[in-house]
Amino acid sequence: MTSWTVVVPTLGRPSLSDLLADLAAQPHQPDQVVLVNDGPDPLTAGSDDLLIAVRSSNGRGPAAARNLGWKAAGTEWVVFLDDDVRLPSTWSADLLADLGAASPEVAGVQAKILVPDPEGRRPTDWERSTAGLRNAHWATADMAYRTVALQAVDGFDERFRRAYREDADLARRIRNDGWRLVRGERHIVHPVRPAGFWISVRVQRGNADDALMRAVHGPRWRVRTECPPGRFPRHVATVAAAALALSRYRRSGLLLWLILYADFVVRRIAAGPRTPAETGRMAVTSLLIPFAAVGHRIAGWWRFRGSGAWPEPVRAVLFDRDGTLVHDVPYNGDPERVSPVDDAAESVERLRSAGLRIGVVTNQSAIGRGLATAAQVSAVNDRIDRLVGPFDTWQVCPHTVEDECGCRKPAAGLIRSAARSLGVPPRQIVVIGDIAADLGAADAAGARSILVPNGRTRPEEILAARLTAPDLRTAVDHVLTRLR
Repeated sequence: MTSWTVVVPTLGRPSLSDLLADLAAQPHQPDQVVLVNDGPDPLTAGSDDLLIAVRSSNGRGPAAARNLGWKAAGTEWVVFLDDDVRLPSTWSADLLADLGAASPEVAGVQAKILVPDPEGRRPTDWERSTAGLRNAHWATADMAYRTVALQAVDGFDERFRRAYREDADLARRIRNDGWRLVRGERHIVHPVRPAGFWISVRVQRGNADDALMRAVHGPRWRVRTECPPGRFPRHVATVAAAALALSRYRRSGLLLWLILYADFVVRRIAAGPRTPAETGRMAVTSLLIPFAAVGHRIAGWWRFRGSGAWPEPVRAVLFDRDGTLVHDVPYNGDPERVSPVDDAAESVERLRSAGLRIGVVTNQSAIGRGLATAAQVSAVNDRIDRLVGPFDTWQVCPHTVEDECGCRKPAAGLIRSAARSLGVPPRQIVVIGDIAADLGAADAAGARSILVPNGRTRPEEILAARLTAPDLRTAVDHVLTRLR
């Protein structure tokens, strides 16, 4: 029987409740639904008919949210849905038929996306933009992927912070890995979301993502990733004409700018409903769009200069302390009781010799419980630093679970503090630990992780871990060979 998980990145839009109701009404239920909250407000979702898990991606964008979701799935297939789509009553049956028909070399199956047309008038500029989803290749509004294929390419590129090019990039990398992608027979309905006056200017931020696409996939990235041609060359010409109009060739520059602006605005107005409101919006936004597009492309070029393919190389490794680097002595405040695990010092030295930064992230609730002082814990850490290190950073959480702090693992605080201290982004960090809290902290911060089980590691934690190693030596082998 096919096992499948639905992953929905969300900002908590009201439309999410409609999607969950559609899922609950399906004749076939997923093994679970993972809602990944990428917004600032807490998200609660419940259903008597669905097994729902809620996770938070801490505002890192839909690519990171989807990665967090599929890594928590543990099923053969993961179905990505947008939080504003609607599902017909036969969707789950059609989905299972699509997945059942997928041959072993097929990594992903896309749904048909239906975007309703407005009744009795031509579509607005924003409605035409949304309607482009009908012909989009491999859009994650409804896209099912085999988990093994996602694992093979390390999922979505988390440098894409908007819901824009991350799906096309993933599809290209999966096909580069030897898989096929196909279109299925199922369909969804994607309504047009309400949008404000400036939406067409705001979406020009995607030009920064186009800079990343070019950096990763080369000058012919649109062909390689099946993205339709854009208007960017004309935007560049418009900005250049405006610059020329400010020079001693201002008459020629102004004339050229007027021609380009008129062409742009007339095309946009002619395709729309031609109401006064829409015409006014097109006239104003057409003035600003070329400058916004070029500005965001330049910013993206600077930000992503020298970028290579995802995943990025590992530049740092963070170890859990108790049970990973040293044998676990509960609430230890005595340096004499420190006993490193086998190969701890050698493993750390191998990483350091490879040029990686090294740190420790550890929960020490003994301080918060009054069972050890901060000075005693620091003395234990100093002893470990001498026996196993030295380490480039130590990050210690002194709180108890009841404190509900943001640093105690599985929260992301310790990982993020270590990343700032080391000057390395979390996505270029591997966390090595022995329990689910270590892996959860890595996921929450956007880092990678390896589980090294011991006697206190629960079986379900081992099963849920994406990558495990029997000992520290093997974990370091993974970092130096498989992950770099």
